[in-house]
Amino acid sequence: MRRALAGMAGICLAAVMSLAAAAGERMNTLDDFSEGLSPDWSFVTDQVMGGVSTGKATLERADGEAFLHLTGRVSTEKNGGFIQARLMLERPLPATARGLELEVRGNDQTYYVHLRGRGPSLPWQFHQAPFEAAADLRVVRIPFDAFRPRGMILGRPIAPERIRSIAVVAYGRDHEADLAVRRLGWY
Repeated sequence: MRRALAGMAGICLAAVMSLAAAAGERMNTLDDFSEGLSPDWSFVTDQVMGGVSTGKATLERADGEAFLHLTGRVSTEKNGGFIQARLMLERPLPATARGLELEVRGNDQTYYVHLRGRGPSLPWQFHQAPFEAAADLRVVRIPFDAFRPRGMILGRPIAPERIRSIAVVAYGRDHEADLAVRRLGWY
């Protein structure tokens, strides 16, 4: 059931990607890894809350391009279930931003983007949207209204200018993660 829902979300996102591309919206790059892996990136696993997932986020180069490479084993044992590479933003996104754009490739699985807002929040509170990472390099656009609150008392949408961190995440099921991010930005 979860896979079917993720598949439907991927179809909806593909339609949004086509509409956005047709509108000619330009991506504004947050990171393309050409300068290496910024200290604003961190790697976090469910071990911070007693889980047993393992992995790493590394900078890799292939064919003259730099990638953030998230790999590892996600385990739901001990109430765990995630590994992530998280970017802390130096500046807020503009209020006019409509969504995020990622250039990714992976192992034909569903991954997620997690957004955290400014202000007090608990570690399990974030906004989440799925995306599919095919074996070949593709651009994925995720509009901000596709992000759903998780672990929140009030399910408020997140405003782009309040986002303080963006994470690419292998989440929610037992699996081997293999995700490469070539670019991350907003449109």
